[in-house]
Amino acid sequence: MPRILGIDPGSRKTGFGIIEFEGQKIKHIINGRLMVGDGDFPGRLKQIFEGLTDIIERYQPDIMAIEQVFLHKNADSALKLGQARGAAICAGVSQDLEVHEYSATQIKKAVVGNGHAKKEQVQYMMSVILSLKEMPAEDAADALACAMTHVSHAALDRQQKNNKLPEGMRSSRRGGRYGR
Repeated sequence: MPRILGIDPGSRKTGFGIIEFEGQKIKHIINGRLMVGDGDFPGRLKQIFEGLTDIIERYQPDIMAIEQVFLHKNADSALKLGQARGAAICAGVSQDLEVHEYSATQIKKAVVGNGHAKKEQVQYMMSVILSLKEMPAEDAADALACAMTHVSHAALDRQQKNNKLPEGMRSSRRGGRYGR
């Protein structure tokens, strides 16, 4: 069963979620948030790297799925988010994980059916799909949704390889994104 680590990067809170899947069966392993607080920025990046490295060593995922940076109105916020994302990717790559990237729109569309869904809808869908007893925190739900998006895209890839999709339904991969 492949084990996928989903990451919702943030410079103060980084969400994570791990699921396993085989065929149609999906199993929740763990989800949570790394709270790195208000310390100096390089120290927060170190905490993200070390915290995710610890999670990877402890739970042994096979694949990392991470949310792509979206443009902020505030350039400083976008840069910090990008650096936090870089620390997360480095943690995965340093542990030999295969890394896949998905946009927020792809993630929301995969789990809610609407690329502009609200965070509450993502939280709700993750609790339903994974049969969670408690609603996950926003960051953790986004991370689980990112992992679920990879499951969806991996299934699509398998169907394409087996030529099980009609010609018009085949997707092409351009720049790490899927299109019809």
